[in-house]
This record gives sequence, C-alpha cells and structure tokens, in this order.
Amino acid sequence: MVELVLPDSNFYINCARAGIDPFVELAAWTDRWDFATCGMVVIEVCRGRRDPARHQRFRERFAIMPYIATGSSVWERAEELAWSLDRRGVVLPATDLLIAACALHANAAVLTADAHFSAIPGLRVLDRLG
Repeated sequence: MVELVLPDSNFYINCARAGIDPFVELAAWTDRWDFATCGMVVIEVCRGRRDPARHQRFRERFAIMPYIATGSSVWERAEELAWSLDRRGVVLPATDLLIAACALHANAAVLTADAHFSAIPGLRVLDRLG
C-alpha cells in the first residue's frame, strides 16, 4: 500500500538551495509514496520564489498535488497540539503545528528536516526519502 506523505516546506526549500528540482525528486518515489500538500506549505515555499516564472511553476506543481484542506477541525487540532505541547515546555512554531495537524488529519507522514516534528504525539516523521 502506498503511504501518503506531506513534505514540509524545508524539503522544497532545501532542494531548491541545492539546485535540485523538488518535484522531480518526489516523482522518483511515487511508487512508494503519494505526496500531498497544504496551504501553509504552499505559502511558505512560494513566497520565497523570487523569479516570477519559477514562482508560477511551483504554484502549478502544487496545484496538481492532493491538497489537505485546513477546515475548522484542522485548526482546532493545531490549537490543541499547541496547548498540550506548551504545557510540557515544548513550544513549536504555529506554522509547523498547522502542518502537523494537516498531516494528522489526513493520516499522512511528514517529510521534514526539522527534528522538532518528532515531539508531536502520533505524527509519523520521515527525515529523508531513501
């Protein structure tokens, strides 16, 4: 069975910085995983594309990926995560909590270089594709 994976913003940003097309990288793994996105990832990644043509290309690629919507239940889950983690002394950026809530809502793993995602209960975290 193919697993759903939500690549975090840093996956795309790190690939771009290394001169690697992140969408080509993901395409090489579609026999093993399905890749989804969410609004927060799209915002974080696209805002950094300076070249208008590249910005448009990223938007087009995101537009054909399965999209995890951020309805009220996702926002509520993000808030619950923030509250419970804060009480344990684990304070994470709201953007990452929202991405995690999207992944939990869709039963997806998160592909990320950020180790702090591992502090989120029940979230499956991948630190690389291979």
